[in-house]
Amino acid sequence: MPQNDNTKIISQNKRARFNYEILETMEAGIVLAGSEVKSLRTSKVNISDTYAAPENDEIKIHNLFITEYKNSSQKDTNPRRIRKLLFHRREIKKIQGYIDQKGMSLIPLKLYFNSKGVAKIELAIARGKKLYDKREAEKKRDWDRSKQRLFKKDQ
Repeated sequence: MPQNDNTKIISQNKRARFNYEILETMEAGIVLAGSEVKSLRTSKVNISDTYAAPENDEIKIHNLFITEYKNSSQKDTNPRRIRKLLFHRREIKKIQGYIDQKGMSLIPLKLYFNSKGVAKIELAIARGKKLYDKREAEKKRDWDRSKQRLFKKDQ
């Protein structure tokens, strides 16, 4: 995500960092209908079960749930429809190279509006963690916390 503080975070996938080992992050635009943008502005979105995949030299996001805007004239739209992500051609090739490797996934970390008011999504190339990896990460985090407590007491 850019360093600008004028971003408004709409939704975060907090479980992604626990369930996946994040290798690289990137930002992409997302193709939305007008009523979907209005629904995003009210934070009516869920990205917890969302994933992205390359299809026909494009990256598309699946299972992104955007609630239907109540004042929309477009009725009967699918809130989980497949949406196109906006990447440069070289980025798409790079992502396809990563995804072709066994066990790699493209998952969203957060959905936000940038300083210009444009909806962006932060994606991560990630590898799923095994149960023992999750336990090990939790033990390390607990140890780091207790270490910090000990250092604070000594000072």
